[in-house]
Amino acid sequence: MSFLRRDIGLISAGAILGSTLIFGQMVLAEKPPASAKPDIPLNELRTFSEIFGRIKNNYVEPVEDKELLQNAIRGMLSGLDPHSTYLDLEDFKNLREGTSGEFGGLGIEVTLEDGFVRVVSPIDDTPAAEAGVLAGDLIIRLDKKPVKGMALREAVDMMRGKPGTDLLITILREGEDKPLNITLTRAIIKVKSVKHKTLEPGYGYVRISTFQQRTSEGLNKAIEQLKKDNNDKLSGLVLDLRNNPGGLLNAAVDVSDAFITKGLIVYTDGRIPDSKQEFNAKPRDLLEGAPLVVLVNGGSASASEIVAGALQDHHRAVILGTKTFGKGSVQTVMPLTDKTAVKMTTARYFTPSGRSIQAEGIVPDITIERVKITAINNTGFKPLSERDLSKHISNGNGKTDTDTSEKVTDKEISSVPLAVTDYALSEALNLLKGINILKK
Repeated sequence: MSFLRRDIGLISAGAILGSTLIFGQMVLAEKPPASAKPDIPLNELRTFSEIFGRIKNNYVEPVEDKELLQNAIRGMLSGLDPHSTYLDLEDFKNLREGTSGEFGGLGIEVTLEDGFVRVVSPIDDTPAAEAGVLAGDLIIRLDKKPVKGMALREAVDMMRGKPGTDLLITILREGEDKPLNITLTRAIIKVKSVKHKTLEPGYGYVRISTFQQRTSEGLNKAIEQLKKDNNDKLSGLVLDLRNNPGGLLNAAVDVSDAFITKGLIVYTDGRIPDSKQEFNAKPRDLLEGAPLVVLVNGGSASASEIVAGALQDHHRAVILGTKTFGKGSVQTVMPLTDKTAVKMTTARYFTPSGRSIQAEGIVPDITIERVKITAINNTGFKPLSERDLSKHISNGNGKTDTDTSEKVTDKEISSVPLAVTDYALSEALNLLKGINILKK
């Protein structure tokens, strides 16, 4: 195979459970110049050879040479950063599943942190999301087996399994006094990249859960439908990128380009020639200048950060929520044989203004911390009013007590305000309305 594969998704040796690995565009491989002669650390190689021999001769059980060398390669790459790794045939298979939109597992993307498995984000409409797993949760046990000391791939393999089978995960969550036990039922995960709905007349909502091959097409269709549903005009749009772990670079560029009419969207830079790329906008805006609010949080990573950063730098959208994950590096998959490859970090990506998001994230224009709001039960206790007092005088306009009493309907009881179900989304809608008032 004479190509490299460019990967800007958040990946950590089987990062998305199911297990998907998100990958990006193809670029041609370039051989190093013939004159390039890397320095060879002879003393260190002698030490390596010595250790290899001692393991072969003295380890408590026989170990195959191939296994030792593969472990050594994995160790070299994993010691660089969380996203560089060695890929075997099974990893290659996982690598190709990420953009198909369908895979088996739990529906969470994870990375390794301090020996534990950290949840980067749960994926919409999956067992993990429905069971209440949150971005930032730290998985410490799998079916009561401690995760500490496991390789990420080993943990991922434990989380995989036959659809319909259960897995008990134990997590630590910020703000909780003790670990939480959550039972997840494995399933075939079908990811719908783009969803949409009308929030109020004239105001639309588009949710992008991952950046896949057809995400841009789905966005175009969603906005077209929203316009049809609102008399061919939108007064504003909320673009929800919360808990979106990333995906294809080209998809992120296309989504940004849907709202930006000119200029740089994102660029990458690294040591090798192929790592230097620029992506520019084409003259179109699907919203025709209508206000745009982008929702982000700590589970918004990689491709999501490209979109948020581009829209923020071009002052095309207001970014609302909490600081994003901060995954601003590019991985390249370099085939070694027909069955193996090396995935290595080769570049960083930068927003149009030159900001590197790596380990920093996108800071929202308006910060809204995660809050939980509960609705008041209309059928419960009510404060006293004048009409409840003994011997209160009549209304004076001919209305009876029955006329002036508060009637609670089934519809009122069942309907819950948007601010209760999704406070950040409610604030985004209010912000869009405010922008339109100021325009007028």
